Amino acid sequence: MNDPLDSIVAQALAQFAVLEEPAQLEQAKARFLGKSGAITDLLKGLRDLPADEKRVAGASINLAKERIEQGLSERREAIAQARLDARLQEEALDVTLPGRRRGAGGIHPVIRTWQRVESIFRSIGFDVADGPEIESDWTNFTALNNPENHPARSMQDTFYVDAKDASGLPLLLRTHTSPMQVRHARTHTPPVKVIAPGRTYRVDSDATHSPMFHQVEGLWLDEQVSFADLKGVYTEFLHRFFETDALRVRFRPSFFPFTEPSAEIDMMFDSGPLKGRWLEISGAGQVHPAVIRNFGFDPERVIGFAFGSGLERLTMLRYGIGDLRLFFEGDLRFLSQFG
Repeated sequence: MNDPLDSIVAQALAQFAVLEEPAQLEQAKARFLGKSGAITDLLKGLRDLPADEKRVAGASINLAKERIEQGLSERREAIAQARLDARLQEEALDVTLPGRRRGAGGIHPVIRTWQRVESIFRSIGFDVADGPEIESDWTNFTALNNPENHPARSMQDTFYVDAKDASGLPLLLRTHTSPMQVRHARTHTPPVKVIAPGRTYRVDSDATHSPMFHQVEGLWLDEQVSFADLKGVYTEFLHRFFETDALRVRFRPSFFPFTEPSAEIDMMFDSGPLKGRWLEISGAGQVHPAVIRNFGFDPERVIGFAFGSGLERLTMLRYGIGDLRLFFEGDLRFLSQFG
């Protein structure tokens, strides 16, 4: 039985050695170890042999089977290794090439605007206030003459937090930076002259709105601050922010619960791609007497104005950007223009 078995083993190993595909190797395995394979046929023939011969022949056949299985396993590993070597060769990196330079970072365009706004208002005597983005219902709404169930809340009554403040009032993500005006005014005495830039949150999302956006709000309170001062301060700010005197400003009557009278501020460029179009840029007005009282001041003696502007809006107009979503997508092709 040795010679036929040696021949079968040699034949199997020879066939395995020339195959390059795993599927071909499995087909060759079936010819020797499958249900109708050569080794399997020999094992089936053991039942016709006497017991003594069956034991010797069975041991020889099993040894041949092990040699074939070992050869099969080695060839499988060799094919897998050859494939891995070929892939590594294809994907090889030339480590002798010079490395790529790390790109220089830059300031986000909205943060550029934030810094520019702060610089301009600091130069005309305004302080800059900062505060929490999670506010109480009182500072965000009620103190600003916006009581519960007031219709003006409908567009802002949005992101609430599952917690309450020390007074038991609900907490929410601030919908504007006006709460910082409340906080600042209640800890200072007139004159109060402050801006409050920062992140704000409302449920709104499209090409011109985002559920998270940035605002800057301004407040000037004293005994002799008029609507004329508001016009002068904000017009000067626009001229300096856009670095041109070739623009016009108008104030349209409007309504806000925290100011009376209230106005929308529009601007129009005298040149450039936006020439001749009135563009809404801010809401503003004389601070409402009820709000003055909530600040802790006497509205018969203290008067002043407030305004609020979107930093994204200012940035879009300054750089000619048409889609607000570009600010938040993290696309380096867009952001690298401001590096």
